[in-house]
Amino acid sequence: MINRIIKPLLCASSLLALAACSMAPHYERPDAPVALNETAQSEKMAADIGWRDFYRNQQLQTLIEQALENNRDLRVAALTVEQVRAQYRIQRAQLLPTLNATGSGTRQRVSEAISETGESYIAEQYAAGVGISAYELDLFGRVQSLKNAALEQYLATDQARKSTQLSLVAEVADAYFTWVSNTELLSLTENTLKARQDSYAMVKRRYDSGLASELDLSQAATALHSARVDAALYQRQLATSFTALEVLVGTSLDADNLQTVWNDEVMLADLPDAVTSEVLLQRPDILQAEYNLRSANANIGAARAAFFPRISLTGSYGNANPELDNLFDSGTRAWSFSPQITLPIFAWGANAANLDVARLQKDVNIAVYEKAIQTAFKEVRDSLQSQSTLDAQLEAQQDLVTASARSFELAELRYQRGVDSYLEVLDSQRSLNTAQQALITMRLAKSRNQLTLYKALGGGLQEHTADQETNQVSFIP
Repeated sequence: MINRIIKPLLCASSLLALAACSMAPHYERPDAPVALNETAQSEKMAADIGWRDFYRNQQLQTLIEQALENNRDLRVAALTVEQVRAQYRIQRAQLLPTLNATGSGTRQRVSEAISETGESYIAEQYAAGVGISAYELDLFGRVQSLKNAALEQYLATDQARKSTQLSLVAEVADAYFTWVSNTELLSLTENTLKARQDSYAMVKRRYDSGLASELDLSQAATALHSARVDAALYQRQLATSFTALEVLVGTSLDADNLQTVWNDEVMLADLPDAVTSEVLLQRPDILQAEYNLRSANANIGAARAAFFPRISLTGSYGNANPELDNLFDSGTRAWSFSPQITLPIFAWGANAANLDVARLQKDVNIAVYEKAIQTAFKEVRDSLQSQSTLDAQLEAQQDLVTASARSFELAELRYQRGVDSYLEVLDSQRSLNTAQQALITMRLAKSRNQLTLYKALGGGLQEHTADQETNQVSFIP
């Protein structure tokens, strides 16, 4: 008997849920706010290059691996994805009726005043069965729209996790490069300090012998103390950059075991020369913005469905008997079926306001989506434009260091022979030191530009480079 009543009810409810119409507008991807390049793609996209193949330095690879395992921000992002996924499962479950088993018992004394026999007595009632409570027939797609919105939110959250991973990989690389640069700057400053200590000792001997003036001695002392100040400054910067690297990696590091020498050949790999801007649409942050837009579009369907009747079903089937021992005897079967329809008449504009909110939220998400595309386009364009100028600037800076070193060498010889004053030596030494510092900074800027371009093109999600045939990007509708 239970199968003849409950099973048809469940099947009918499921069919109604599947056949429900949707009030959500047809989704169309907004036009890009920038002109996308339609040129042919290169054989390998930057997003297809694994971070182990792009970041060639073994120590940096180890740091990135540790960060992916221990970083708290990435852990929070992953847990948030699981949380939103559970919320989607909750919303999806509302499409089908919930079947509950119930059992109840009542025992009460009926007073003489209300007893039909004029005598008090003890009344008992026991029941057991299964039932469906307030299941909504989704005739106008309200529950379906809410389920679709929850699904898009889940997908958006997953893309946010991927964006967090992209940022983390780039930040670890940037922090490592910054630490290496600060190490080289401190080493350069310590060498400069040692040279100026030797220069001061030399000038002091010449001063004591009457071959140098007090002005020369004061200038040498000024240069020495300036180098001491710089050494303290770079020591502080080095400690700060190392702490930042430890925070990103999420564990303690041993600075003595990290490489402190810059080697351009083993730091970064080259990126593809030809890049189509259509690739930007597959960036996690842009996909996140689009999923949020699709979620807002689905919420419009739920807001529209609120103007139409809402039908809910409540039913039960089981046994009832005044005696617990005979609860499941023949003749004790009982059932109930209670449909309910609710039609909004006067909501004082609440439903219309909810619809306006849903539409405005969609407009907001369109603007956010367009802004994400503009930001991605700017990041890629700026990095590409900076690439050639940074190469030329780095080459020129290297030539400047060579020329400054020769100038300093000649200035020292001329001073030792009494041709020029010590001020010429200080100027040449200062120029050489500035050029060497700028060279280190320029190497850091070039590496930062490369890793920024790699991140801007969506690189950093995969550990190893994927084959072009097996890594086609697909959009989840």
